[in-house]
Amino acid sequence: MRSLEGKLKTSFIVSAVALSLIGLAFVHSAGSYWGLVHYADSSPFIVKQGIYMTVSIGIALVIMKSPLTSNPKTWTYCYILAVLLLVAVLIPGVGAVRNGSQSWIALGPFSLQPAEFVKVALIGKLACSLNDTSGKKIFRFSHFGLILLPATLIMLQPDLGSAVIMIVSAFVILFIAGYPLKFFTFLGVGGIGAFIALIAAAPYRLDRIKSYIDPWSDPQGTGFQGIQSLFAIAPGGLVGHGYGNSRQKYLYLPEPQNDFIFSIIAEESGFIGATIVLLLFAVLLISAFGIAIRTPGRYALLMVAGMGSMIIFQTFLNVGVVSGLLPVTGVTLPFISYGGSSLMTTWIAAGTILHFASGRK
Repeated sequence: MRSLEGKLKTSFIVSAVALSLIGLAFVHSAGSYWGLVHYADSSPFIVKQGIYMTVSIGIALVIMKSPLTSNPKTWTYCYILAVLLLVAVLIPGVGAVRNGSQSWIALGPFSLQPAEFVKVALIGKLACSLNDTSGKKIFRFSHFGLILLPATLIMLQPDLGSAVIMIVSAFVILFIAGYPLKFFTFLGVGGIGAFIALIAAAPYRLDRIKSYIDPWSDPQGTGFQGIQSLFAIAPGGLVGHGYGNSRQKYLYLPEPQNDFIFSIIAEESGFIGATIVLLLFAVLLISAFGIAIRTPGRYALLMVAGMGSMIIFQTFLNVGVVSGLLPVTGVTLPFISYGGSSLMTTWIAAGTILHFASGRK
């Protein structure tokens, strides 16, 4: 009889691969017309996504088997490199501006988004730092320095979605490591104040809040994406219009292969298809945290729980946005949305989880 650890690892792998394959299929469906209009080709997105997926899974396999994955120095170097890339992306001529954010570094036909990679680098570095506090006073200002430095650089792009995902994942690790509850109460109050300040600093964020409350107040402006997303989800019904038969991908929903791909999944495969995707994420969540509580040692627990939290919280944020439960922000759906940086980051996190699931040290 297979051990529970083996079953959890298998469940995690199967759900992750299944989600990536679903993503590959719907990137093609959602982006086919967009590709025809902008590139005179219906297949550029699936070709690139296929390359991204192959490379990402290959990197995950290396991470899973390499002893360097559990070496604290590895994560220190990754964190330093990720922060340097965040600085580089803000340099004029190096960083590329897309959709109002200077978040990419162009590399020929491909591009790199440093904010994606810093999320996993921070989790790894923070897990190492918190592991060193075992049996000692847990609170250290250095922990917050590790979080605030990349968060500040990301907000300068600006990219609120990536910053929120990174900070929430980091706080999950702090909570598991033993930070007191009163600290999180204080942090929650301070976070509300910071959130209000961030909105006040950028008027477009206030417009997004208004459109979240009433998207029909500006249906051709800030409320456009939210309304078009609902126009995709609602008519899907129980079984959807069928694969490839989305109506909203015909330039109604901007770049449907990216942040709003879940809307296309719901439109084409209906409630049943959308539920299957969410169930696969649920299996991924249960498996990840099942692995976390069975890994030997505090370091492995923090690492696996942090990586799993990052994937699941990003999923929650994306699905919340496309379904109208949360204000619109640019966040990809892990494993599924088009994009090399996002997919690679997710598989790096998955490879790290599987490394510790294998009991390697």
